[in-house]
Amino acid sequence: MEENHKPDFDSIKHLTPYEQEYWSARELAPLLGYSRWENFETAIRRSITACKQVNQIEDDHFKGVTRTVQAGKGAQREIKDYLLSRFACYLIAQNGDPRKSEIAHAQAYFAVAARTYEITQLREEQEKRLKLRERVSESNKKLSEAAYNAGVLTRNFGVFQNAGYRGLYNEMGVDEIKAYKGIDAKEDILDRMGRAELAANEFRITQTEEKLRKDGIIGQSRAMDTHYDIGRKVRKTIEEIGGTMPENLPPETSIKPLLDERRKNRKKLASPKTTPAQVSLWGESEPENKDENSQE
Repeated sequence: MEENHKPDFDSIKHLTPYEQEYWSARELAPLLGYSRWENFETAIRRSITACKQVNQIEDDHFKGVTRTVQAGKGAQREIKDYLLSRFACYLIAQNGDPRKSEIAHAQAYFAVAARTYEITQLREEQEKRLKLRERVSESNKKLSEAAYNAGVLTRNFGVFQNAGYRGLYNEMGVDEIKAYKGIDAKEDILDRMGRAELAANEFRITQTEEKLRKDGIIGQSRAMDTHYDIGRKVRKTIEEIGGTMPENLPPETSIKPLLDERRKNRKKLASPKTTPAQVSLWGESEPENKDENSQE
């Protein structure tokens, strides 16, 4: 195939209602130089084997479907097809006939595109985790205010926070959770949480704050008992839906460097000398977040 006639794989890309991309095997075959479906399906079967060998779920990447097409004299017949993920297309290119120039183009396209997609997904995942981490910080500040109004003394905020952790983490406080997960004692435990764990703690925090305010709870002991009880109920909900208990979720790489970078960039944005070139990927013009009294 001539250089200026490279197959246009983007032109046959489809999107699901959930914005997930996929390719039809029937549409992909001719772009890879296959005129006979039987030969192309052989490459697909080899790719499915390769998919399983790297512990990927076949149906996540090779979804078998049936299509109805027009036959002679207005008749219709059903044919087999596959809806292919980007990873599936990459595997097919790797397992296709290497003598075909189209296969070489496909290998280059899907290898580069797959890596680009992987980097984009990682960046999006980091951004989601970062925003959730900041929301937890803001929620913790509001919870501390509600606890103070309920009668929790400032010097006991750490004990109050631990009550919620003990309820959610099966009687483990912050220090015990860190030891259990192998997190350094000096690290902020929230900085090592992934999205699922942060979300569970955000729910615990917001629901405790709401109950303290709505029920007008007064008294340090009652406030701590409330925090513990909410933690237990969140834990029970996770158990009922078959989720992983928070203490068993693996710690993530610390997100603190990204938090520090974002906060630094916000300060630059607030400065009249700031130029767009000084703002990194993570910079946004939002108020800086800090956890309450440095408590976790």
